[in-house]
Amino acid sequence: MRAKGFSFHISRLVALIQMSEPEIIYENPDFIAVDKPAGLQVHPAKVRVQRLKSFSADPTLVDWLLERYPEIKSVGDDPETRPGIVHRLDKGTSGILLIARSQKYFEYLKSLFQKHEIQKTYLALASGKLMPQSGIIDKPIGIKNGTLKRSVHSEKMAKEAVTEYQAKKYLSDSSGKVFSLVEVMPKTGRTHQIRVHLASVGHAIVGDALYGSKKKKEVVRLMLHAASLEFTTMERKRARFEAEPPEDFERVLSQLQEE
Repeated sequence: MRAKGFSFHISRLVALIQMSEPEIIYENPDFIAVDKPAGLQVHPAKVRVQRLKSFSADPTLVDWLLERYPEIKSVGDDPETRPGIVHRLDKGTSGILLIARSQKYFEYLKSLFQKHEIQKTYLALASGKLMPQSGIIDKPIGIKNGTLKRSVHSEKMAKEAVTEYQAKKYLSDSSGKVFSLVEVMPKTGRTHQIRVHLASVGHAIVGDALYGSKKKKEVVRLMLHAASLEFTTMERKRARFEAEPPEDFERVLSQLQEE
C-alpha cells in the first residue's frame, strides 16, 4: 500500500521506502487497524519531539499516520509524541496495531487494554525445542538496575506478567539446530513481555539481540509478529483483525524444515 502526500525530508523518505510500508487493514471514523512492518518505530522518543523532530531522525509510524489521518494529532494521553497510539509494538516486531481517531474511542480502547479485554495473538520463532508444547509463563517482570532492560529476576518496578503459549511446529536448519514456531497469547501487556518470558525459559526469540544470543544475528529481523487482535467494539460488535506474517518473516521459515 503506497502512502500519499509524503512531505518527509528526503533522507527520512528513503529510509521508509527501504522497508515494507505500513498497510491499513481496516478503518472507520473511530479507529484504524494498521499492519506495521518490522524495523519501523511506532513513535518518536519524547526527547526527539522536544528537539523539534530533527530531520536526521528515522521516520516513525506516527509520521506516516499523520500524513493520512491529521485528525489524530490531538488524540491520546500524549498527542505530541504518541497521537492516537493506544498500544505499541517494538521496532523489530511486525503486525497489527490499533490507532484511535477520536479521544472518546482512545479512552474506550485504552480501558479494554487495561482490563485485558483485547485478545492478542503473536507468532514467534524461538530457539530450541520449547517444552512442554503448551503452557503458561507466569513471572512478574521488572527493570534491571541501571538499564531499561526488563527481567523476571528484577524486583524493581516489577509487575504481574502472564503469557500463554503453544508450540505449533518444531523446525530445524541444515546443521540440525532446532527451533519452535510458537503461537503466543499475552494476557498482560508489559514492555518486551513475550521476549522476556520466552528468554526466561531458555527459548529466546530468534533475532533478539537484547534478550537472546549475543553472537552475530543470523537473521535480519526479530522473529516476532502480532498476528491478530480481537475485541468488542463500543457498539457491542465483535471485531477480529488478522495480518499474515510478512515476506521477511516467511523467508526465514522457508529455510527451515519441519521436525
